[in-house]
Order: sequence, then structure tokens, then C-alpha cells
Amino acid sequence: MDYSKQDAKAYAKAHFTGVWAATLTPFNADGSMDEAGFRANLAHWCGTLKLGGLFVCGKQGEFFSMSLAERKRSFELAAEVAKACGSRTVMSCSDTNLDTVLELGRHAQAVGADWIVVHSPVLHFGADTDETIYEYYRHISEQLDIGIAMWNHPDCGYLMSPELCARIAELPNIVAIKYSVPRPMYSELSRLVGDKIQVSTASEEEWLDNIEELGWRLYLCSTPPLLLQTAADQRINEYTRLAFEGRFSEARRLRDSLEPVRDAFRLSRPKGKPQAHSKYWLELLGQVGGPVRRPLLQLTEAEKALTREQFAKSGLKLA
Repeated sequence: MDYSKQDAKAYAKAHFTGVWAATLTPFNADGSMDEAGFRANLAHWCGTLKLGGLFVCGKQGEFFSMSLAERKRSFELAAEVAKACGSRTVMSCSDTNLDTVLELGRHAQAVGADWIVVHSPVLHFGADTDETIYEYYRHISEQLDIGIAMWNHPDCGYLMSPELCARIAELPNIVAIKYSVPRPMYSELSRLVGDKIQVSTASEEEWLDNIEELGWRLYLCSTPPLLLQTAADQRINEYTRLAFEGRFSEARRLRDSLEPVRDAFRLSRPKGKPQAHSKYWLELLGQVGGPVRRPLLQLTEAEKALTREQFAKSGLKLA
């Protein structure tokens, strides 16, 4: 690590910034992990697209269908390629088992990850109290030196309040949060924490407004930065740069010009198959997608045809 535990917050404020994307994990036809394809994709995302960093092995990356060894291997590959490209990584150590979270966190530290992200614990029968959740993050913070990003989203079964998130943000190596909640909630958290940690949400469409109105410097993240951009068309990167320079009118025009691409992506995405759809879109971009793993379902031929049709209408520049 390039920082100490006590310096984690300051280091993240300086370096955990820009446009980040959630990686997809390519698998071979036999279900094995496609390491060569993953390396090639990583090099494209970090090098050609010049993203600020990659969110590795999260929900988009199908971590829930991967073995512990495979998740560790994805960390190793991502850290190696990102470092070679001058980019950064945040490794998703989320799991229902706390020992697994800690094992993955220690592995992330060991292989050169910049940060880790851990979603709030999956709890049942009313156990999702503030004290339980606080103690969960406090224990992880105590056990690990690496900087930690919280992650809360409706799939967890509950939403952490801004006040609880702000309390957890006081822990020494809590440096950020991916807060996939309604805008009033994340706006309130931004007010409560000030510049102590980086606050972000998954919505690309809200990113520009959050730079302008909330002073955000981190988009953390989903797949749009790697699916709606190409070597020849990097409008998300460009409108972000303009916004960081305070050129908001120019940034907004560029942001709005992407609406046909967003529409094409939305209109072609079948219900219940986000990862399969994203992987096929990735293939249309010339990268490695491959099948999803069970229990997820593959696209049908009709769904692929609709995706090809909308992709052609998107206006995304390929060269």
C-alpha cells in the first residue's frame, strides 16, 4: 500500500477520484474463467479508455457465482494490469460470510489493490440495526489496514441512514461509500461528512449534477463508463473533465448528447438479464464478453438481435 492506515482518508481524497467502472468477468464456454479475455478487457478499460479506476468482482462481475480462489485470482489480474496502465483498483470483498470478507481484504492488500469495497451485511429477522451494522464495519476496519469503501443498496434488504453512514465514516480507514440510494439521502450524507470521505452513487446520469451541486470528485460506479465509451468516443470522460474545470454548460451539452446511446442500451436490455446483456454489448464493442454463469440466464437469439439493432442505432462511434 502507498499509504498508512491513519493516512487512508487523505490519500483517498487525493487519489480515489474520477470516473470508475464496474468490471464484467468473462467466462469460457465450459464455465471456466477466461483469464486472457479478462486481461485484454482490463487493458482496454484502463489503457485505451483511461478510466480513473476499476471496481473489480462486484455484482456486475458475478462474484456470487465465483469460488473464493477465482475471486482472488481476479484481484491479482486486475491489480497487475491496472498498475501497468497507471490506473487503480477497488476490489469488492462483499460476502455473506465475514471471514470471507476479511480473507479477501487481506488478499487485496497483499496483491497491491488500492482500496476495497464491502457492502453492508445481509441480515435477517430484524437484525439490521444501526449497532449491528456499525459493529460490522468497525470490526473490518480494525482487522484491515487498507482503505475501505462502504456500499449500500436496496438489494441488501435495507438502506443505511445518512447518519449511520456518517458515524461509520469516522473510522480511520473508511474512505468512501457507494451509496445507491435516492438523491436526498446521498445529498444529506455529503453534507454530514464534508470532505472526510468520498461519497458517490451508481447513476451515471446524475454524475454531472453531483459534481456541480455537491462537489463530488468520484463516480463509483457501474458499467456505463466501459460500455458507453470507445477508443473514439469518450464523452463520459470528456464531460467529466469539463465539469471538473467548472465548464458546466459545455459539460451538460456533451452529457446530454449521450442520451441516444443510453436509450439504445436501456431499450435493448431484457428484464432480469443485466449481466448477460452487458456482456453481449461488450462483444459488439469488440471486447470479450462470454456467457454468464448459473443461476443467471443467457440472452435468447431474439434478445441478441434486438441488442444488435439498438446498438446500431445508438450513434456510438467505434472508430
